Amino acid sequence: MSLANGWTGQTASALQAALRLSHEAFAELLGVSARTVAAWHQKPDLRPKSEMQQLLDTAHDRAPVDVKTRFATLINEAPVNLPDGAAEDAEVRLSADPNMVAALDWLDHHAGWEPGTARRNVATRLAHLNVNALHDRGVRRGRVDQRHVAQALTDYYGTATDGHGTYTARFGTEAEAVTSVLTHPDWLDLDCPLVATNDRLRLTGTTPDSDIPLDETTAGLAAQRLAEMLAIGIRFVNMPLYRLLDIAVGKHTIGGAVGLTTFAGYAVTMDLLEGELIDALGNGTTPRPGSLPVRDHYMPTLPTVLDVNDRLCAGGTLALTAIARPANSFRGGPDYLLLVQERSGHVINAARRLAVIPKGFHQPLTDYRADAQVGATLRRETEEELFGRHDIDNTVNDQRHADPMHPSLLSAPMRWLTEQPDRLRMECTGFGLNLVSGNFEFASLIVIEDEDFWPQFGGQVKTNWEASNLRQYSSLDTESLADLVRDVAWSNEGLFALLQGLRRLKQIGGSRVDLPTIDWEIR
Repeated sequence: MSLANGWTGQTASALQAALRLSHEAFAELLGVSARTVAAWHQKPDLRPKSEMQQLLDTAHDRAPVDVKTRFATLINEAPVNLPDGAAEDAEVRLSADPNMVAALDWLDHHAGWEPGTARRNVATRLAHLNVNALHDRGVRRGRVDQRHVAQALTDYYGTATDGHGTYTARFGTEAEAVTSVLTHPDWLDLDCPLVATNDRLRLTGTTPDSDIPLDETTAGLAAQRLAEMLAIGIRFVNMPLYRLLDIAVGKHTIGGAVGLTTFAGYAVTMDLLEGELIDALGNGTTPRPGSLPVRDHYMPTLPTVLDVNDRLCAGGTLALTAIARPANSFRGGPDYLLLVQERSGHVINAARRLAVIPKGFHQPLTDYRADAQVGATLRRETEEELFGRHDIDNTVNDQRHADPMHPSLLSAPMRWLTEQPDRLRMECTGFGLNLVSGNFEFASLIVIEDEDFWPQFGGQVKTNWEASNLRQYSSLDTESLADLVRDVAWSNEGLFALLQGLRRLKQIGGSRVDLPTIDWEIR
């Protein structure tokens, strides 16, 4: 068989789907590399070379009749008619965007659906979506406060055991904060410099996603999520993510093991937990076991939260950034500038919440083993979210550099900071598992110690699209910081990182810091 205009990446991928083969199995059938097969998914308009065209012709000709029938259905489906108000690029993304195609393929496979079923399911749901209603729902979600979320999850899961509990802290006598971050005394106050001798998460072999089950309910909710992402323009790139398999953290040490998963699988499974919970609270429903289908399916008990090896546990790093400033006639004595972000409504999680900055998923760029270090993600996120490195934002650009963090590519602020070892301090202050999402959270502190930095580069510190606003606080302004701790707009992981960061900054900041005692408790 020879297609009229030859094979493309899109039609080659359709043949793979019709054969129901993995990248590796399809590559073995054709006698090519799995990387070649992956490239067809990433570049649907790519036209393989003539010898590859012949291999695809042969594979199709030798395929059983039912495979040829499925293939014909996949390449001849009519375009989707979108309603008024849907995002302009939705139809293009649904049929051609390799990231959305990957998510649809993932959903077909894990739900046990025929290839193409997820696409039709999502298209049907998209046609019935009211975009204005989705935006209204986003506003309602933003009104559900952090304390309400933390209390609801305490009620859902009950009392923790074996020394684990939710993180609570008191900021002097002025403010108390209760979070949904499940932690342990051994996981706090780590004082762990993010250097190779201390930062030792290791990458094991590639971890298959066969252990992620979908039933009829969760598969339908996954399809709904993809339709909503298309409709309101959520940025989504199917990059690899680290998933936690084992954790061994303690004083001065981050250890444990991670494997690999895909963002597509995470986005349509564990990332549904937050929205389901917030919607229930926004509608006045009290969450109880049995009332939240996604949570009941993936993470119904505290033992399932802690058993990270047997569930999908993605997550990331987030850090309180403290920048030394010289004395100022208007502001007063030397201090640390503390940065807090208001998250955009277009981010995948913690939308419209307060968070420390930087905050990002723990995922590799090009060196999968070296990038497993927590510090690797934190340095990358600092470049992207604070210093304007758009070329390492995988939601905006393809990654073509062999070493994206090579010294010659660093931003001017980051290059200056790395020229002398005493200018920049990065350390992990705590670890926890977020009951909101099931994510692992490495709370950290970034301290720029050299007060010449802010006069030289302060004007270049600018957040990216993930934040809608950036706030400044002084480490000498105890009253404003107490108000900040009391703010109910925080994400739970953000508040956890803020308090652990302030606690550590009080220990090391000297006269630049005027903070009360910050004591934590595990409940």
